[in-house]
Amino acid sequence: MAGVDLDLAQVRAFLAVTEHRHFRHAAEELSITQQALSKRVARLEEALGERLLERDGRGVTLTAAGERLLAPARALLAAGAVAVEAVRGTVRPLRLDVWGHLFAPLRTVGQVVHAELPLRVEIGHGRDLPAVVGALLREEVDAGFGRYHALGDRRDEALAHRLVRLEPVDAVLGPGHRLAAAEALRPTELRGGRLLLPAALERLDFLQRLAERFEWGEAVVPEANLGAEHFLTQLREEPDAFTVLPADLPLPEGAAAAGLRSVPLVEPTPLYAWSLVWPRRTGHPGVPALLRGFAEAGRRNRWLEYHPERDWLPESERAELSGRS
Repeated sequence: MAGVDLDLAQVRAFLAVTEHRHFRHAAEELSITQQALSKRVARLEEALGERLLERDGRGVTLTAAGERLLAPARALLAAGAVAVEAVRGTVRPLRLDVWGHLFAPLRTVGQVVHAELPLRVEIGHGRDLPAVVGALLREEVDAGFGRYHALGDRRDEALAHRLVRLEPVDAVLGPGHRLAAAEALRPTELRGGRLLLPAALERLDFLQRLAERFEWGEAVVPEANLGAEHFLTQLREEPDAFTVLPADLPLPEGAAAAGLRSVPLVEPTPLYAWSLVWPRRTGHPGVPALLRGFAEAGRRNRWLEYHPERDWLPESERAELSGRS
C-alpha cells in the first residue's frame, strides 16, 4: 500500500463529492459526466483498498476511511496547485494577518515564514479577531494568526483553525508592588489586585477568562493605548497593579531600569494559545505548506506541550487539545 501513486483527478473527484454530498452536483462542478465521476471515485477506492463513500436515498456520507482521507486529500491538491503555479511563476504571496499585538505575534510567525517555505508570505496587521475574520470571509487575506476562540455565530462554520503554539505567561509587576521581589507566583496570590489592560476586558477573551478563574480584582484600562512601552511604564504609577505577558516576550528597553519585573506564574502556569485560521473552501494553495511549517517549528520548539496537572488553559483550548489526542 505504501507504493500507491494517487491520481489528483481522482482525489479532486472525491473532494467534490464530499463537499456537495451529491454526485450529480459534484460532476457539474468538475464539468464531467456523473458516470465519469463515479469511475474516478471507484478507482481511488480500489487503489486505496478502502471504501470511502456510502450512497443512500438521502445522499452521500463518508465512511471512517473517507473521513481520515479528507485533510490529506485537501493538502495533496493544494500542494499540486503550488507546484504548477511555481513552474509557471504565477504563485502570488500568501496574505497573513496577525492580531494580538501586545503579545507580539510576529515573534512566532517569524520563526516559520523565515524558514524555507515553498511560498512567499505577506504580513498584515488586523485590529482584532473579528476584523481578521471579516477580512478572511471577504477573501482579502488568506490566513490569520492570533488567539482564536469561537465567535458564537455561523461565520465560524466557514473557517478552519488549528492551535499551533501554547505560550506560558508571566506576571509583570512594578517596583512598588507588594510581590515585586517574588521569584515565582501562584495566580491566586494576585487575587484582589488591579489588572492593567491595554483595552477593555470584554475585548480580551484570554485575560477575561484568566481574571475570572483566579478572582483577580479591578481591571484598569489606560485612557489611551500608545503601545507596549507606554503601557508597561504605567505600572510604575499603579503600585498595586500588574499585567501578564508571554514569558518569551522581552520587556521593552528601559523597563528594567524602571524597576519592572517579569515573574513566572506557577501552580498552575497559564498558557496563551496561538492559532492559524483560514477559509475552509477558498484557501490559498500555500496554506497546507504554512501549516506544515508551524507543525515542524512546533515539534522543534515543543510549542504544544501541555500538562493538565501543571498548566491552565481556557475550556475551548482544553477541548481542542482533547479532540486532537
